[in-house]
This record gives sequence, structure tokens and C-alpha cells, in this order.
Amino acid sequence: MPTVRLSGSIRDTEPQSKRDIRAYLLYLLFKNGWDIQNSNGDQQITLSNIEEKIIESDAFAFMPEPQLEDLFKVTSIFVGYQTLDPNLENKPTVIMNGDGSWERYFELLAHLQKMGTISQDVDQFLKLVDSAGELNKELAAKLGDDLPDAGRKVVAKEKSNSYESPPPKDLHYNLCVFCSATIKDEGYLNDGYAFGKSLAKAKIGCVSGAGKSGVMGQVVAGASQNGGWTGGSNVPHIIALEGLPDGLNSFWPRPDIYTRMEIMIKNSDAFVAFPGGSGTVQEVLALLILHQQGDPIMKDKPIVLFNRIDDNGVRFWDPFVKLLEEQGVADLVTSVDQMPEILPAIDAARG
Repeated sequence: MPTVRLSGSIRDTEPQSKRDIRAYLLYLLFKNGWDIQNSNGDQQITLSNIEEKIIESDAFAFMPEPQLEDLFKVTSIFVGYQTLDPNLENKPTVIMNGDGSWERYFELLAHLQKMGTISQDVDQFLKLVDSAGELNKELAAKLGDDLPDAGRKVVAKEKSNSYESPPPKDLHYNLCVFCSATIKDEGYLNDGYAFGKSLAKAKIGCVSGAGKSGVMGQVVAGASQNGGWTGGSNVPHIIALEGLPDGLNSFWPRPDIYTRMEIMIKNSDAFVAFPGGSGTVQEVLALLILHQQGDPIMKDKPIVLFNRIDDNGVRFWDPFVKLLEEQGVADLVTSVDQMPEILPAIDAARG
């Protein structure tokens, strides 16, 4: 019997009509032979258990009116598709959007495609439908089928052994930089190198996702080549796609992207999101969920979005800011549009 994981919480304030939709969907799925995880919508996802939930599922279904946790889960699945996560092989995702409540999220993904940090056709991986009946039919049709080609190829075979070089005693704090590992625009790459260099000069440690390419690789290069301390974490299937950067002082390999995020968060005192793709969105959402839950891992750790303005006057993260406003969490993030404003914003938030 195949297993589908259903995402979408049930709150006391929800109208009966939404409960009826969920009840009808559960009926259809049970009738058609699905075993359903999270049928009551009360299972909390954490960085420690989400990979386990993905492994034990054969497909994923999302209800209308997504909450922050739902956005994190669907983004995590899409990132897994992009990075050829073997635990997501041939596992479809279908999203019920009859009321249009997912549109803000898909506007963000479309924007990132336009900006060049998502190269895949999102609609081929995350299927939108209008009704419970369509969702049921789509899951049945797609179960076990090959997923679309994500366009990624293995480029490296580095060993991923852990090593540790403690930060120097005069380091003020560690800043985790989330950013794109795929963008090729020279302006963005130059920004990454310049920011890494500024961290080294300011004696601020640079924590990253330990990718060799894109902005991520340039941030590490800028810090390490100018005497800065750098640390990072990555997972085997992403290392195979991106390689490891030179100059890491500490490397913390992890088996999945969620425990990877956890060790990065633990080793950081503040966070900045440079222009990035769905992986950067996923990481910021994880921080916000932990913050909402009052997790001590996020205590007194500010989050800054570098809402970079391009040559056409477009602010990179504007659609993300709108999504966070819609979710009621925009006040947990400081947005700046000039790179020299990043460190002062973090200093102000840290007090």
C-alpha cells in the first residue's frame, strides 16, 4: 500500500467548508488504496525528523492555505528534486490550489526562475490542481513515474571527511551566509567575493553551505583568501553536484540537508540571505519556524535579507518579503538593499 504524506494543519478557527474538503480528500485517498500520514494535520516537522518523513513516504499532497511549515516542507521537497536526492526518486508532489492561496509562493518561484537562480520548470515538479478529486487522480497517475530531468550532473568526487579548525580567539562572531550556488552573473559573484573579504577584514567568521560554485563559492573564496575563518556543512549528493570550496577551515559533513542546516545554525550567531534560489528560501523559512517555536538555537540571532537591486531596479527578494508579510513573519527579518548595510544591520540587531 503506497503512503502519501498530507500537509496542512487543521485549526479551531477554520470554516466547516475547509474541513469538508479535507474529509472528502481523505475519503478519496483511502478508497483508492493510500496509506495517509498526518491525516489529522497535527504532526510537527523538525529538522531532525523531516528526512525520516520523506523516506517513509511515496508521494506528497498539500492542502490549500499553506502555513509557514507547509511552505518549508514543499520547498524542501523541491530542493531535493533539484539536487537529485535519492530519497525523493519517483515521488510526486501535488498541491491543491482551488482557492488561489498558493499563488504568492509560486509567484516567488517564478521570480527566482526569471532571476536565474532556479533553472528547472517548477510546474513539472510541483503539480497544482483545483480540487480533491484532481489531486487524487494526479497522485495515482504520477506514482512511481520518473521525475523530470533536473538538469544537474555529477561534477566532483571529493571525500567528505569532517575536519575542524577552531575559530581564532579574536573573532567577534560567526555569520552564516545563505546564497546561490548556481548563479553565474558576474555582478552577483563579485558581490559574494567582496562580502567574504569584508567578513575577513572585520574578523567575523564565515559559515556557509560549503558549495564551490556560484555566489557561495565566491563568499568562501573572499573570506579565506583574505585571512578569514570559514566553516561549512554539506551532504554527499550535493557535494557530487557542486564540489567543495578551497579554504574551509572547518567542514561538518551531514547525511541530509536538514541536519546540515542544523549544524550551520548551531555554529552561527547571525544570518544573511544573499540572492539565492529555492535552497536559500528553504533555509530562511527554517530559521523563521525555529524562531516562531522559541527554539533556543535561534535565541538572539538576527536574520538579514540582502534585497539587492539589479541594473533594472528590481529588488531581488521583494516577492519573498511579500510572502513573509502574508505569513505574518516579515518583522522577524531585516531587509537591506545595499551590501554595506548588512553588517551594521546585524550589529544593531545583536545590540
